[in-house]
Amino acid sequence: PHWAGPWAVSLASGSGGGGGPSARMWRVLRASLLRVRAARDWARGAATGQPPKEERDPAPAPYRDTVLLPRTRFPAQLPGRLQPQAELETQQKCGFSELYSWQRQRKTKKEFCLHDGPPYANGDPHVGHALNKILKDITNRFHMMRGYKVHYVPGWDCHGLPVEMKALSELQAQDLSAMEIRQKARKFAERAIEKQKSAFIRWGIMADWTNCYYTFDGKYEAKQLSVFQKMYEKGYIYQDYKPVFWSPSANTALAEAELEYNEQHISRSVYIKFPLLKSPPKLASVMDGLSKISLLVWTTQPWTVPANQAVCYMPNSEYSVVKCTNTSECYILAADRVESLAAILDMQFEVISTFKGIDLESGSCAHPTIPGKDSPLLPADHVTMAKGTGLVHTAPAHGMEDYSVAAHHQLPMDCLVDEGGFFTEAAGSELQNKAVLEEGNEAVIQMLQAAKSLLKEERYVHSYPYDWRTKKPVIIRASKQWFVNTANIKATTQEVLKKVKFVPASGQKRMLEMLDRRTFWCISRQRCWGVPIPVFYHKTTGESLINSQTIGNIIRIVEQQGSDAWWTLPVEQLLPREAVAKVGNHDALDYVKGQDVLDIWFDSGTSWARVLEDSDQQADLYLEGKDQLGGWFQSSVLTSVATRKKAPYKTLMIHGFTLGEKGEKMSKSIGNVVDPDVVINGGQDHSKEPPYGADVLRWWVAESNVFNEVLIGPAVLNAARNDINKLRNTLRFLLGNVAGFSPETDSVPASEMYVIDQYMLHLLQDYSNKVTEAYKEYDYSRVIRLLQAFHTRDLSNFYFSIIKDRLYCEEEKGLKRRSCQTVLAEVLDAVVRSVAPVLPHLAEEVFQHFPYKTELESVFRTGWINTSSVWKKPGLEEAVEGACAIRDSFLGSISGKNALEHEVVVVIEPGLFFELMEALQPEESSSISQLNEIMMASKTTLLTKLPKELASEEKIIEGNFLINLEGGDIREESSYKVIVQPAAGAKCPRCRRYTSDSALTVCPRCMEVIAQNGKNIM
Repeated sequence: PHWAGPWAVSLASGSGGGGGPSARMWRVLRASLLRVRAARDWARGAATGQPPKEERDPAPAPYRDTVLLPRTRFPAQLPGRLQPQAELETQQKCGFSELYSWQRQRKTKKEFCLHDGPPYANGDPHVGHALNKILKDITNRFHMMRGYKVHYVPGWDCHGLPVEMKALSELQAQDLSAMEIRQKARKFAERAIEKQKSAFIRWGIMADWTNCYYTFDGKYEAKQLSVFQKMYEKGYIYQDYKPVFWSPSANTALAEAELEYNEQHISRSVYIKFPLLKSPPKLASVMDGLSKISLLVWTTQPWTVPANQAVCYMPNSEYSVVKCTNTSECYILAADRVESLAAILDMQFEVISTFKGIDLESGSCAHPTIPGKDSPLLPADHVTMAKGTGLVHTAPAHGMEDYSVAAHHQLPMDCLVDEGGFFTEAAGSELQNKAVLEEGNEAVIQMLQAAKSLLKEERYVHSYPYDWRTKKPVIIRASKQWFVNTANIKATTQEVLKKVKFVPASGQKRMLEMLDRRTFWCISRQRCWGVPIPVFYHKTTGESLINSQTIGNIIRIVEQQGSDAWWTLPVEQLLPREAVAKVGNHDALDYVKGQDVLDIWFDSGTSWARVLEDSDQQADLYLEGKDQLGGWFQSSVLTSVATRKKAPYKTLMIHGFTLGEKGEKMSKSIGNVVDPDVVINGGQDHSKEPPYGADVLRWWVAESNVFNEVLIGPAVLNAARNDINKLRNTLRFLLGNVAGFSPETDSVPASEMYVIDQYMLHLLQDYSNKVTEAYKEYDYSRVIRLLQAFHTRDLSNFYFSIIKDRLYCEEEKGLKRRSCQTVLAEVLDAVVRSVAPVLPHLAEEVFQHFPYKTELESVFRTGWINTSSVWKKPGLEEAVEGACAIRDSFLGSISGKNALEHEVVVVIEPGLFFELMEALQPEESSSISQLNEIMMASKTTLLTKLPKELASEEKIIEGNFLINLEGGDIREESSYKVIVQPAAGAKCPRCRRYTSDSALTVCPRCMEVIAQNGKNIM
């Protein structure tokens, strides 16, 4: 043998000790050649983790019983029809329902709190629920396995319009009392909760399902009102008359979070003349001598014109007086809009004069539909020049900016529209009782035309707010409402949010921008299914009565009896005498109860006060869809900062929405709606809608890039099932080849293992570290990518193909076989644990098939992956990957042929690379060396120079391998030559290698193994 020095001895023994240069080299070697890793994809037909057919077939009869083929009852895959039932049996056998309570009872100081954002109790479970709940469950199971005591209480958002509308849609009766509506809504919510809860349990979601939170629970409502009380006492909650988003279809005010925008909404936009009544003093000389001067105004909401109180201009912008050459009429409009408006109106304009907007000060114009009424010209910063005329019709009852102008200039803010979206009597007989978005709009346009104030009407396509529940347009309408003054807590909230971790990080900017645009939050709703705003109104004066004492009394009653008490108890029981006495000589009977309920975002946004009582009222994680950046995430932080100046969460994780697999929205009319129940149990026709089981649904969630929109459909689900089946086969191979092995008594120390086995442990530790970090970062798609690369590339295509001969043909209890079995047991354990949070049913099924005893019946009760720092040996990468580079050259030269039919001669000049290879094969030629095992040839010969007897026709394959030491300080590039020759021996009838003297007898290695095993083959 060409033993080249002490370094090779160190590698061969697996030792890293010593203080000499060679030992030091062992410690500092680092993997540097990524190109070589592709060499692990060589094995042919091993992608499933099973041996090729030739290897699976039993050896000839005399030797059949001497070959150690895999043994396990774990099925390669379950027929689809059996998958759902098998999962249910696994849940029952492995104690899924008791797992949450078990882990809560563990004695550990580490706690992880994921606060569940409550879904609406208004319908059947859908794939959006599946995406959200499974993401949460993966997170919780990972933390539980890592030793954390998980705090997770599922909840439901039970109040509000979403539930009330669904409940009322089932009824034909009209004019129901408030209590009748509440009772119907509660029953509907309870039915929806049970449906959703059953689905969540079936998906494998870990929780104590007997201890959930519901926003209609009396104790929850009492906590909510306690938060309301604190915010009221601090001056953050107030009542005011101002314009708010209003849903005529639902007869209630709405918050920004309850809107969705229709990008293709069509409005009837109009260009209107407002005749100039009083010339602005600064423009008197310009206007002198001009007749019929009008201000030109554009609006997309003609129905608001009757409520006009002013026309606004931008003080620093330029305006022009123009004369229409067609009609001789003069118009005032923005100078930048003259040319475009002439084209739109099909007119020719002659510019008479141009001036600054401030020069319009103190002017006024005539109202276009109300004779005798004038509208002042007022400066405003919200006027833009991008479209329109640069002059803005201002109706304080129907616009947020309009309201601000009116408040500053003390203009009337009368609203001419009622709760149903109809013009009131104050709008005049021509308009009364007409719907403002329909015939009312038409009537106003007719009035403008009759007054000769209408210059043009045109269709205008633009983004417009719709009620997210009724899917119908909303309006802006002034009314008396209750508000949270977000302007006063915005700065603190923004500072608090800057300390919160966002996943992905881009969510922080989006949420801060949304918050910045929010000046107030309307929290009152004109419905009856909700938590009442605890206010009383004097019957005569209408004056409100609300203070700490009145709110406190309602809180005590609600905690005991629930919020129904507000509707069932008489006012004298709700309103304490002491509170009435403080406001004058009044009696409780002089007051009536308010009829508004709190916004459901206030309901859910105060959940931290009830659910997080045992977690310092701050969760480690809130995890919801991206719509919650302006919804639950925001209402939660606003109520929390207002009452205690901190966020209720440390981290926010934001996921996208579910779409069809082509990226289209799901719709029954398109036929692309995916029902989770059908995914799990199959549809009516299993050939079209096969049963996949819950784990396929969970795999889909984990493998998706959930930070964008998440696609699902038949092709996606089929791919998920195939991926799981490939994993099953890998796990089956592992299970089958650790049969008869006990980790406690049969494990081989790493220092005594084959180098390839040590290398596999090295890769296993790297995989375990990376997959753990991916879980920590909530990057579950990376978890799946790491898993797939490890089990297909590193295991099935590389390691399994190399060690099959050792597993099947070496001595059953010998060191060589036990060495790789030790690795397989470690790999099996790590892979099962790493996939358990994603695929709990599969993980438990595999765990039950472990051939050696386990202490507990559930993998989830045995902790996370446990690796050893001893496994991390960077020098192994240089040795194994150098051998793999040579193997790559060999296998590439015999593409498609059986490697066992060949012998390999490897020629390397003396040096470090040669030492590495010689450590794997001390003998010059061997059929049983570690190097030959990696080559997968029948025999490997290692030389320092080409043999003299080389035949001229033999092809020499040349290659190079770079060894990189000390971070690049020592670099050695070595060349090598590979000569491939036909195997000289006969095919062994037992191991199939061409190393036998005769096809009728086994090779020496097999003969020795048979003798050691004491097998009688005659």
